Amino acid sequence: MTMLQDILKFNEDFVQEKKYEPFITTKYPDKRIVVLSCMDTRLVELLPKAMDMRNGDVKIVKSAGALVSHPFGAIMRSLLVAVYELQADEVYVVGHYDCGMSAVDPEAMLNKMVARGINPETIKTVEYSGLDLKEFLRGFGDVATSVKKSVDTIRNHPLMVKDVPVHGLVIDPNTGRLDLIIDGSKQ
Repeated sequence: MTMLQDILKFNEDFVQEKKYEPFITTKYPDKRIVVLSCMDTRLVELLPKAMDMRNGDVKIVKSAGALVSHPFGAIMRSLLVAVYELQADEVYVVGHYDCGMSAVDPEAMLNKMVARGINPETIKTVEYSGLDLKEFLRGFGDVATSVKKSVDTIRNHPLMVKDVPVHGLVIDPNTGRLDLIIDGSKQ
């Protein structure tokens, strides 16, 4: 059985046995916050528990490194939707220590793309179109600095209302300890 088949079989039983009932809630976050966090597997359950969040409490947006890499990209759009359409009153950017994005080597990733079948000419075409792939794929060195940059991008976005606090934190993926980087209510 493939992973997909395993998931679909589990889901069939999940629905049939009504195991979804404890998770029924509305689309509006009870705590009126939106969290931007990393997609790291260690945070799937740890982050909500470390922040006392339950199903229905918050909106969670995930990106590699908890980065807002473009002010008019999908991550920023999701944050704006959470604030304007889904009643979020605060934004939390939560990076984490030992993040994979801190070690991303754009050249090595491009080599992996070629090794997995991406034609080098395709990479040249993308670069010719004006996208600096090495910059696009670049990670970051310091997680606190990266969190500050994402907070700054969100807070200073021309479409973000100024009375929404944008907080920055870093979580330890082993213990769940949160380190405050920016208290958005003091900005």
